[in-house]
Amino acid sequence: MKLSGRNIKRRLYDLRNLPSNLKRARYFRGHGVHSPFVYAVVRQVFMRSKLFPEGATDLYYELLARGISQRRAVQLQNLMTHCGYTSFSIDADCGAEHDIVRCDMMIATKTVAPDYLKTMAAYAAEMRSTLCIMSPAADRRRDETCRDIVAAHGCTSIDNRGYLLIFNNYLPKQRFRL
Repeated sequence: MKLSGRNIKRRLYDLRNLPSNLKRARYFRGHGVHSPFVYAVVRQVFMRSKLFPEGATDLYYELLARGISQRRAVQLQNLMTHCGYTSFSIDADCGAEHDIVRCDMMIATKTVAPDYLKTMAAYAAEMRSTLCIMSPAADRRRDETCRDIVAAHGCTSIDNRGYLLIFNNYLPKQRFRL
C-alpha cells in the first residue's frame, strides 16, 4: 500500500536534481579511487579529524591565524605529515626574484587573485612542490581558472571542493573530484 500518490520509482527519479556534491557522496570513503597514493590520502588525511600525534603543528596554527577552518587546517597539516613535507609557504610571491625559495607545499588562500593562481601553478611545477588552492569554486572566475590549471597539469590533482591539491611528483596524470 502506497502512503502517497508517488511510487518508489518516481521518488528515485527526482534524485537526478540533487547537487553534484551530493551525487558524489558515495565516493566519500575512497571507493572508486584506483590510485594507492590517492586512496591513502583520502583514508589517512581527509577522514582524520585530529592531528597526527608525531607531526609538527606549525602549518596548522598558521592556517588558523589566517582564518582557515579548523577542519581544513587539520587536513592540510596531516597531508604535510603524511607526504613527509618539511616546508611550506602561504600566498607566496612567485614573481620576485629574491623570494625564490624552494618549499614542499605552496598554499594559495582565497585572497589570491585568480590570475595569479596560474603563476603559482607554474612556479610549483618548476619547483616540484605541491600546490594547494583553497576554495577553488568560490566564484565563477576562480573555478574556471582552477579547471584550466588542472587541464594543463601533467600530474595528479585532487579536488575535494574545499581545496584543490596539485601534486608535482612521479604520479601519472590523473584527476580526482571527491
